[in-house]
Amino acid sequence: MLATLRHVIDWADDHRCAIGAYNTPTLESLLAVLGRAEARGVPVIIMHAQVHEPAMALGDIGPVMVAAAARAPVPVCVHLDHGESLDYIHRSLDLGFTSVMYDGSVLPYDENVRNTRAAVRLAARYGAGTEAEIGVMPGREAPGAATGAATSGYTDPVTAKHFVEDTHVEALACSFGTVHGFYSQAPKLDFDRITAIRELTGRPLVMHGGSGVSPDDYRRSIGRGIRKINYYSYMSRAGVRGAQQLLDDGGVQYYHDLAKAATDAMAADIDQSMAVFYERAA
Repeated sequence: MLATLRHVIDWADDHRCAIGAYNTPTLESLLAVLGRAEARGVPVIIMHAQVHEPAMALGDIGPVMVAAAARAPVPVCVHLDHGESLDYIHRSLDLGFTSVMYDGSVLPYDENVRNTRAAVRLAARYGAGTEAEIGVMPGREAPGAATGAATSGYTDPVTAKHFVEDTHVEALACSFGTVHGFYSQAPKLDFDRITAIRELTGRPLVMHGGSGVSPDDYRRSIGRGIRKINYYSYMSRAGVRGAQQLLDDGGVQYYHDLAKAATDAMAADIDQSMAVFYERAA
């Protein structure tokens, strides 16, 4: 069933856990995520990132995401991830997305606030939720290795407080040590910063660059106030490895066999992440 960002975040607050938020730029990834959420009986967030537009157009995958969410037996929030323009955000809302993120984190503060306010007003017309980001996090949902974020880009808790007051955004993505992409070394997360931001803003916080973080760091982050964890890179890589294993075994003649192998491998990786994200709700 279609759900708003507020609905699934409130569920996470009530159950003292985090909602898994998974990028689904392909049908295989979409089926893998929804299949595991349904099997576990938990709410989930499926996302399309604007950076994936060259690989999969919003106009192609968006209606599929909304239709799949509507018929799912669990609450599913359909979210635009890292929307970089108000026009792109508007297009996602017209397709039926129930949540949007405006990402103006690389812009000057005043410009980020101005555009985020506009996104909040636009989403409100559709009854949709909003997320925004303050602080700079390296990388994005694209190939590459990540080594760690420069502490100079970490989110300042006081600035985050002002940002929330200035924009009225529902959920806040912040920088505290994670990065997008693949880690070449274990990230070192600033847990005290998470606590300070949550206490000063009163908002549910979002971990971007969530795949590749250790189970213990997930748990500590959730305990400090993280309520949404974005996950993609490692699940996508699991799909590649699943397809490659089938190719290595030989005898593949049909693409659909590779697609199923990738789907099954992604589902296994997703299930491992969900086991931690929803652990406190079990």
